Amino acid sequence: RKYNVRYFFYNGGNDSMDTCNKISRYMQAHDWDCRVMGVPKTIDNDLFGTDHCPGFASAAKYIATSCMEVSKDCRVYDTGTITVVEIMGRHAGWLAGSAALASACGSGPDLIYLPEVPFDVDKFLAKVKDLLNKKASIVIAVSEGIKLADGRYVCELGSVGDYVDAFGHKQLQGTATYLANFLAAECGCKTRAVELSTLQRSASHMASRVDIDEAFMVGGAAVKAADEGDTGKMIVIDRVSDDPYMAKTGIYDVHRIANEEKVVPRNWMNKDASYVTKDFVDYISPLIQGDYQPIMVNGLPRHLVLNLKKKR
Repeated sequence: RKYNVRYFFYNGGNDSMDTCNKISRYMQAHDWDCRVMGVPKTIDNDLFGTDHCPGFASAAKYIATSCMEVSKDCRVYDTGTITVVEIMGRHAGWLAGSAALASACGSGPDLIYLPEVPFDVDKFLAKVKDLLNKKASIVIAVSEGIKLADGRYVCELGSVGDYVDAFGHKQLQGTATYLANFLAAECGCKTRAVELSTLQRSASHMASRVDIDEAFMVGGAAVKAADEGDTGKMIVIDRVSDDPYMAKTGIYDVHRIANEEKVVPRNWMNKDASYVTKDFVDYISPLIQGDYQPIMVNGLPRHLVLNLKKKR
């Protein structure tokens, strides 16, 4: 059955763009007059072809703020503590790397580990022990998807479930818990595991103004492109300049983006991959600027809700 649908907009990350690509090919193969456009939206920031994705900057802002606050709390005490903060990111470490924004402001993680480079447990332990000799408390940020050289996720070294999502992805959780327990046994000091989990993508009170403005920008560009006849494409963000920060939209064939992951470049990490470089921080810094104050009702934020019910 053919529905009278002229435009179809699909937003999301890599898996969503793969779905968008399949829908576009299906429409064309069956000669349906429906224009299909992909709209980037993923906090993972791993979509190929775009400088960054709407959603990422706000999540990065929340992560950096949280890591800053955790770091300040930990350093109130001088009894010797290790705090491991687990941050989303299966294959790409953009979110975990954003914790470095806190350090750039004077209070953030001492170590940051991304999934792009194999995780060496022995070198990690040696690094932590060396830091413990120099300071009373340590904060470590890790991507949930860090892996050993043999391909196993670090979280698999602990007790994890066997849940697999609709795309065949194994659920990742427990990385921070495993590492905190491991360090407690090896270093003989107090450890904590902090898992930011869904807070990273739901903290609307910490949204970046740049991020929200660009979400409107790519949405509008997708409607305009579809109205002008484009189909099977995705809107991308092209960075024009950093200072002052400026960006514009572009259009990319969605089949060239589907299933291609944009990972953190190796040269944006230090020599032993235990931290990110200034280039990484400079890339993210312009994206987290500005904010939108939430509407407060009785001391709590009031969130907008779309009413999609049809009037009879």
